[in-house]
Amino acid sequence: MNDVARKLWPWAGSGHGPLPPLLVLLTVVTGLVDAVSYLTFGHVFVANMTGNVVFLGFALAGAHGLSASASLVALCAFFLGAFLGGLVGALWGVHRGRHLRTAMGCSALLVAIAAILALAVGEPVSEPARYTLIVILGLAMGSQNAAARRLAVPDLTTTVLTLTLTGIAADSRLAGGPGGRPGRRFISVTAMFLGALVGAALVLHGGADGDHGDRRARALEGRSGLDEAARVPSLRGYGPGLTVLAPG
Repeated sequence: MNDVARKLWPWAGSGHGPLPPLLVLLTVVTGLVDAVSYLTFGHVFVANMTGNVVFLGFALAGAHGLSASASLVALCAFFLGAFLGGLVGALWGVHRGRHLRTAMGCSALLVAIAAILALAVGEPVSEPARYTLIVILGLAMGSQNAAARRLAVPDLTTTVLTLTLTGIAADSRLAGGPGGRPGRRFISVTAMFLGALVGAALVLHGGADGDHGDRRARALEGRSGLDEAARVPSLRGYGPGLTVLAPG
């Protein structure tokens, strides 16, 4: 019976109790939030900091459609959220369940505040509101990642999947590895994928908001085509942090 349970749920009998399903839920939320932030806030992540570091480098090199300032703000907000999450872990870390409940409560509160703010400001989202939303969601995702790191449930970081995918391949018996428990890793990857799918669907096919998100994503690709057609000099000299919106 235990073998069947472990095949259906790889964390069964691991001693982590209710932590794995809650962290899987947070992984879904991560995918959803990052999809919304990337498609709505102009090619910036609030949870995937690897992407933001890369985007920051692209933007500083003069790539069109990317904002160095937005990536930098997201990185700073995430860092601060992780720092605060570390403080929460130091206070509640002895009791893992209480620690996760506290961390989830803080993250849920911040995400709710961001949702209320987004509804209040309406469309199109102004630049001050955009940066405010990036900060709020960055704080939420940073604190969530700090909690996941301290809880240390195997293969459930809620954000980073590069090592997870590496483990699936490198640890497989076909590669001469120990085999491990690929089911846990597949669940983590699937959770992130489903969250991203739902978030993107809400933005791209959610009516007026989705139309605006799609327009903004296209606009933030830059006006290179329009500039070339009109033979306007490149805007690169104005600085990598410049965000250009095409006329709507």
